[in-house]
Amino acid sequence: MHYSVLATDYDGTLATDNHVNENTLAALSRLRSSGYKLILVTGRQLDELLQVFVHIDLFDYVVAENGALLYSPATCQKKLLGSQPSAEFINALRDRQVKPVSVGRVIVATWRPHETTVLETICHLGLKLQVILNKGAVMVLPSGINKATGLAAALDEMQLSPENVVGIGDAENDHDFLSFCGYSVAVANALPTLKERVDFVTHGSRGDGVIELIEKLIAETELSNEY
Repeated sequence: MHYSVLATDYDGTLATDNHVNENTLAALSRLRSSGYKLILVTGRQLDELLQVFVHIDLFDYVVAENGALLYSPATCQKKLLGSQPSAEFINALRDRQVKPVSVGRVIVATWRPHETTVLETICHLGLKLQVILNKGAVMVLPSGINKATGLAAALDEMQLSPENVVGIGDAENDHDFLSFCGYSVAVANALPTLKERVDFVTHGSRGDGVIELIEKLIAETELSNEY
């Protein structure tokens, strides 16, 4: 199988404490120069991501808000992949003392232990929403939206198949998109349940694991080019 796309999670995979180190950035640049396309797949809201990660233009597409927003760094175009949250829902959460409540273009997010109250509010209002947990984060999205559907939207724009994609991640919300990829990878610091379900686990953690994978991909590309 010929792989030509790397899809990577941000927090806990590419980044450590919001920051992507220079060696990881250099590896991403080398992979891009080798002919690979790069897609960033994150639960973060786009505006927040742009503030902490100034090298966003290394990526061909960004799937933000856990699959709910597609962004092209080259054109700065944004495409919503789900409906915006209702004021009624947001106000109901605040009335029930859910704090903090972060509202994106589609996603609504808070932190544990508020997941039970969030679910009760969704049921009470009869909304077609789902709760996705990511370590301590509690993310609310329209039913059927996740990192896999967001990645699919990016691949549609690029006219590429998921079979061409190598995906790498570390947490619960990465299950969907990694299982969608042709080849799935977990960094060494990933949750044990994720490690059990991927094709390969890196020896390195976070950015070091991404570098390890990139070096492997570049080596394989160079070898295939010799034949």
